Amino acid sequence: MQLLENHEIFYKKKDLPDLCVGDTAIVTIYLELPKEQAEGEKKEKERTQAYEGVIISKHRNTKEPNATITVRKVSQEVGIEKVFLVNSPWIKDIKIISRARVRRAKLYYLRERTGKSARLKRRF
Repeated sequence: MQLLENHEIFYKKKDLPDLCVGDTAIVTIYLELPKEQAEGEKKEKERTQAYEGVIISKHRNTKEPNATITVRKVSQEVGIEKVFLVNSPWIKDIKIISRARVRRAKLYYLRERTGKSARLKRRF
């Protein structure tokens, strides 16, 4: 049990913004390419990829070591949801672009909405 607690303390991020449901966020993650795709190099290539969308749910408090957020984006009229472990070492950065005023803890109803009905009211 102590080993697990030490691991959680080691990977805990201290510079996280205050994540709320309804926020539009950019999550930047590290990706490693397999050795075959690294174009003959001996070491593995690493690059970053940005994922921008609305936080539709938050599981556990983001201060806990195993907290997750679900981010939804619409790409080419297809909704894509991705679950991120907030304190994962594969996450480089999380930036909040805008905040929205919502009345629900989970925004799963956005899955059925399209167009203008899927917009959220901005919080100033």
